[in-house]
Formats: sequence, C-alpha cells, structure tokens
Amino acid sequence: MRAFLFLLSLLVFAPSAVAARTILVLGDSLSAGYGIRPQQAWPSLLAERLADERPDYSVANLSISGETTAGGRSRLTAALAEHRPAVVILALGANDGLRGLPLQQMENNLEAMIAAAKKAGARVLLAGMRLPPNYGPYADQFYRRFGAIAKAEKTAYLPFLLEPLASRPDLFQADGLHPTAAAQPLLLDHVWPALRPLLK
Repeated sequence: MRAFLFLLSLLVFAPSAVAARTILVLGDSLSAGYGIRPQQAWPSLLAERLADERPDYSVANLSISGETTAGGRSRLTAALAEHRPAVVILALGANDGLRGLPLQQMENNLEAMIAAAKKAGARVLLAGMRLPPNYGPYADQFYRRFGAIAKAEKTAYLPFLLEPLASRPDLFQADGLHPTAAAQPLLLDHVWPALRPLLK
C-alpha cells in the first residue's frame, strides 16, 4: 500500500515539478520582430532552442514596437504577476535614445525594472544598445549608461544587442534600423552565451 501511495504521489505532483519556467523578454521592435513574421524573431527562435536544449524553460515575449523604457516600466508589474518569470531579458532603451530622451530618465526606468524583477525572484539580463554616430556625444553617453547600470545593479549584461550585425548592412531591412529574418539566428547566437548561465 505504501508503494502504491508513493507512486500515486509522483503522478499527482509530477506536472508541477516539470512545469516550464518562464523567460520574459521585454523589448521593443528589435525583439518584437518588426517587419518579419513573429515566429522568425529571435525570441521565438530562443523558444525553439529551449525546447531542444532546456525544455524546463519557456519564453513569453512581451516586446512591443516603439516601446520606451517608460512604457516597459509601466507594464512590468503586471507582466511579473502574470508570468512569474525565472529570468527577465530587458532589451529596451533604443527608442529613448532615438528620441533623444533624458538619459537619467532612461537610467531610472531600467534600474526600477531590474529592482522589480529581482524582487519578484527573477534573474535579469540587460541588453545594451548603440546609437548612430550622428547623435554626437549623446550617443557615447547613451551607450555607457547600460554598462554602468549593469555594474551598479550587479546584473548580467550584453553590451550591444545588434553587435553581430553592426558591419552587415545586408542584414537590415530597407529602413536601416530593423534586422531581417536572416539576421535573427545571429541575434539568438549572440544572446545565448549571456543568457545560458542564468538558466539554473
């Protein structure tokens, strides 16, 4: 009888034991798959890789084209409550920079999101961004903020999300800003080494 009850308990509790933990991606058009099919975007490719290599994790991609750090901050509390992620990838800031928004405002928003994610028990990967050189000194200050935030908050850091595409104009759409479908596997391969240590 004891053996039967033990086996029964395994059947009852097994589903929760193997339930996939969530990786929440909070980004802008670069992660939402602007101009391509959503299933071609790197977060969708990440979900496919996880299904093969780490089936104990799933992906919730809440990226929205045009999103700023302020927009992401306003949505994060609800997202954390709904998805209860084990890992949060913050890939926001590009639109703040392109609009020339105050860098202190961006920094405050990112720090608040990191703090909220950590308080919810999630590990955080911060993805940085660069601006075109014609933005002058602002572009350098913008880029440096990401590294400073990651260091201060002691969080995992990917300095430049689009690094593998920087010298490949053929991997961008006609607007010169958004990666093509062909670029998405390269983005995934770039994100993966920074993300993998967080998959505990």
